[in-house]
Amino acid sequence: MTAPTALEDLLRELTPQVLGALVRRYGRFEGCEDAVQEAVLAAAVQWPSEGLPDNPRGWLTTVASRRLVDQLRSDHARRERETAVAAESLAEATPEEIPNTDDTLVLLFLCCHPTLTAASQTALTLRAVGGLTTAEIARAFLVPEATMAARISRAKQRIKAADSAFTLPQGPEREERLRVVLHVLYLIFNEGYTASSGDTLHRADLAREAIRLTRLVHAQLPEDGEVTGLLALMLLTHARRDARTTASGDLVPLAEQDRTRWDRALVDEGTALARASLAGPSLGPYQLQAAIAATHDDAASAEETDWAQVHALYLILERIAPNPMVTLNRAIALAEAKSPQAGLELLATLDEDERMARHHRLLSVRAHLLERTGDPAAAYDLYRRAAKATASLAERRYLESRAARVQP
Repeated sequence: MTAPTALEDLLRELTPQVLGALVRRYGRFEGCEDAVQEAVLAAAVQWPSEGLPDNPRGWLTTVASRRLVDQLRSDHARRERETAVAAESLAEATPEEIPNTDDTLVLLFLCCHPTLTAASQTALTLRAVGGLTTAEIARAFLVPEATMAARISRAKQRIKAADSAFTLPQGPEREERLRVVLHVLYLIFNEGYTASSGDTLHRADLAREAIRLTRLVHAQLPEDGEVTGLLALMLLTHARRDARTTASGDLVPLAEQDRTRWDRALVDEGTALARASLAGPSLGPYQLQAAIAATHDDAASAEETDWAQVHALYLILERIAPNPMVTLNRAIALAEAKSPQAGLELLATLDEDERMARHHRLLSVRAHLLERTGDPAAAYDLYRRAAKATASLAERRYLESRAARVQP
């Protein structure tokens, strides 16, 4: 008898390996994906009572291959000679003929195909590589299951139309596609760490899945500084998860967190990876963000944070990867390293940015700095506006509590 959690973890680990193996041999991404899901479902039903097979991956591959053959034979719209030949070829194939290699990275590259939108890349990655069901992905992003199913289906059709080979791209294209893969994993983690909407602050399952997938990429590309940096960033950030909310689910800001509740094993691993990522010849945004996170996690208390170093790192990050959110975070660091007024002056440079004008983060940070300069009336108004601007109920409750605290 296999424990439910252990079985779920095993199936989630094996799913992309089996899917990658089938796609590499047979093509037909969509058909292979459906066949693998059926095989996984069969395993979830049979293995708990019958026990694990000697070769779980081979078992899944065999069942998925048979399901794929059945799909082809039952497709009345494709009873042409070439399909019959393909079905015959599949029927004669055995799992032993499929190379026993882990194609997860290749599958990630395929799911992050440049013809897809970021939303489709994220959804397809979670479905095909992460092993999440369409319903789970829909719940994570608060959209109807039918909407998510249509999005994933369109993504598969786009990949099919692009006629992409199931191989790792080479040279500059590989570097470009790898950055897309890392960005998608970064988006998945961020949505898990701080949900963009809903009644809970985070989705731990999404954050853990992003970490698991990034570990897989890092295992295959251990010398890539940005891959190492992204994994370090995730671990250092995820280490604080238990301290980020109260028992009732209310948000606890970094400065007020009980740091004894941080996961020290994750902090130590993340810090070591952050240092390793900086040893290479180049410097990227994930490496810098990991260094910032390590600086925060290295401080025994908020007061002991080396804010000058944090600000310097954000300044470098702003130069190599300009982004209004980076500037906003630099303003926070500048306010701590120098003065709240200096932070407010830097925030003023974002007022003309249409992406930030009504963003709740800009409103809330400005409110906090105004509160620190002794202007509670202005802070109250901005806290209230920020609370109305966020779709996260946990953030809204926190901002409303801050407004109540400074209400004139």
